[in-house]
Amino acid sequence: MPTTQFDGVTVATTASVYFDGKCISHGITLADGSKKSVGVVLPATLTFNTGAPEIMECVAGGCEYKLKGSDAWLNSGPGDKFSIAGHSSFDIRVTEPYHYICHFG
Repeated sequence: MPTTQFDGVTVATTASVYFDGKCISHGITLADGSKKSVGVVLPATLTFNTGAPEIMECVAGGCEYKLKGSDAWLNSGPGDKFSIAGHSSFDIRVTEPYHYICHFG
């Protein structure tokens, strides 16, 4: 089951907008100091680069993703998560809005 809400957080009110508006997210900081972003990717095929390791959690919609170094496209739907190594990248294909939480770690 996907995460439906976070309580007791600080939210960045200015959105991060990527790929000419095809990905929009807001950064949040939890009470324990951990950081996440919540956002949506609109229909597109995009490549994201990572600094720190990330876990992408689908909360609505869906996508196909391909990790750097792989030729396999995998599906992610509500409640699914996938991990990306730090200093890496992943390709994502979206045909309907993909709502996500990015867990930084």
